[in-house]
Amino acid sequence: MRVIAIVVRILLQLKHDKRTMGLMIVAPILVLTLMSFIFNGNVYHPKIGIINAPILFVNRLEDKEASVVRLDENNSEESLNLFEVDAVIDFKSGVPNIRLEGSDPAKNKAVLSLVQNIMHPFSSFETDITYLYGYENMSSFDNFGPILIGFYVFFFVFLIAGVSFLSERNTGTLERTLASPIKRWEIVVGYLLGFGIFTIIQSALIAWYSIEVLDLMMVGSFALVLIITILTAMTALSIGTFISAFAENEMQMIQFIPIVIVPQVFFSGLFDLSTMIPLLQIVGRFTPLWYSADALRNIMIRGKGWSSIAFDVLILCIYCIFFIIANILALKKHRKI
Repeated sequence: MRVIAIVVRILLQLKHDKRTMGLMIVAPILVLTLMSFIFNGNVYHPKIGIINAPILFVNRLEDKEASVVRLDENNSEESLNLFEVDAVIDFKSGVPNIRLEGSDPAKNKAVLSLVQNIMHPFSSFETDITYLYGYENMSSFDNFGPILIGFYVFFFVFLIAGVSFLSERNTGTLERTLASPIKRWEIVVGYLLGFGIFTIIQSALIAWYSIEVLDLMMVGSFALVLIITILTAMTALSIGTFISAFAENEMQMIQFIPIVIVPQVFFSGLFDLSTMIPLLQIVGRFTPLWYSADALRNIMIRGKGWSSIAFDVLILCIYCIFFIIANILALKKHRKI
């Protein structure tokens, strides 16, 4: 009977905690749905630029469902640099010269495998292969490393910030602060800056350890990497504190992870967005982690400078400012003075 009494108490507790029940049902369904869209997406077909290629070679590429773009020597490098094509194949004296964009080993492999299958009998000479970015034996960790840096910074800052801010509320510290003459925006900014000092240190250590100790590929500026990781952390900090306003305890805060964090993993670049349905490709552009990963890959793999990441920086700043304002409004709505 005592066991039954405990069972009944737990069930009644869950019945009154509608948020927990909803998240337990909705979160797995959401994640599984996203996974079905991603893993049942279209097969990736390489985008190949062609210069001076025999028509039979081009026909064979198209028969293999490759996306073929006819280029000339003046715009081929620009097309690679703008990610319009994965590779450029230029026939010189009957010998195909392959110039790969190079930053994604999976796409490099797809292009080379396709070309190898259709090469005979166009050339008996060894193919000349060069890379715009990356290198021949570039590992998957070099490719995914920048994405993982952004993800882990975002994930742990989100979780720690949300739980810490929730603890401030549940212990009554926040309520006592609200009872003082201090303004709500000052409270939000103060908390964000306070936690922000820790996140800056954390971000710098993660970036340094990944590059210097784990020997992750690093072509660009370490200072730009720090800027992006810090902005990623501050965005996660503002989102985490905002989400904590809708959680009653630490368990509920953790339950938001499948809703807020997991979907961003699918859109961060770990999976090829081009194989997803168009709607998901659009949704992916609304996740802050996509811009963080895009900027870090541009810096670390492609060696890009400020001009190439300025838009990503702008979007991350907008996200951060938006959720700071949302925090102030949430504080006004949920806290009574």
